[in-house]
Amino acid sequence: MVAASLVPATVLLVPGAAGRAEVLVDLRAQALASVSALLAAGPARVVVVAPGPTDRDLDGAVRASLASAGVPDGRLAWSLPTALRSSHPAQVGVPTAGVAASVGLLLLARSGWVGPVRVVEVGPRDTAAVAGEATDRGAHLRALGSRLVDTGAGAGGSRVGVLVVGSLSARHGPDAPLADDERAAAYDAGVLADLADGSTAARKRLGSLDEGVAGELAVTGWGPWQVLLGAVGDDAVDAVVLAASAPFGAQHVVATWLRRPVEGGEGS
Repeated sequence: MVAASLVPATVLLVPGAAGRAEVLVDLRAQALASVSALLAAGPARVVVVAPGPTDRDLDGAVRASLASAGVPDGRLAWSLPTALRSSHPAQVGVPTAGVAASVGLLLLARSGWVGPVRVVEVGPRDTAAVAGEATDRGAHLRALGSRLVDTGAGAGGSRVGVLVVGSLSARHGPDAPLADDERAAAYDAGVLADLADGSTAARKRLGSLDEGVAGELAVTGWGPWQVLLGAVGDDAVDAVVLAASAPFGAQHVVATWLRRPVEGGEGS
């Protein structure tokens, strides 16, 4: 992995999603800056990792749309790419990415990316899962992240960029989309500190986050972050948080993780 961009999972990043209202202007600008930093690292292909209704791997042409979130495509101020190229030829019946992944695809297109794209969506924990299974689920997602940047995994070899779409708790205060939870502030503060740190210890803490607690706090980034940790592996990264705010009671973060150059050749 050469670099990662972390952006919020909210349709409000896309102009027009809120109608005529101008919202999240600064957060949008920082998200675009983060994606630009990812592309400046020179990836040969980009993997978009986002929360979705179910686990899904779209390694082929894919369409972006926010229609399932109640936002007509014609309302958006940004042009919708009809399909984005991947490492495999496009097939008949181009699938539509989920809402969060579509936000990532729109940010990529707006930033000028026309190269290969793979979309990986991470569904919520199975409602039948029991306590203690979160560790196995996290390990599975981290292994997936490692495979995504494997030098033999498709076009582009090891020069993979990862665009991670996900937000922190949506339970902050009376204006939040969901009921306020007193645990949200401390939880988010810890995660934000580790995302800004990026050290081995910080990544270990991120990897140990409980999926059940994340679900209770309406944290959409848990799954995508696990995939990111697997993609990074043991490589050192320079982590920078560009923006962190909780508009409308939902905590968002924009960050970059840039692989730190090491002597002796490229890693993953």
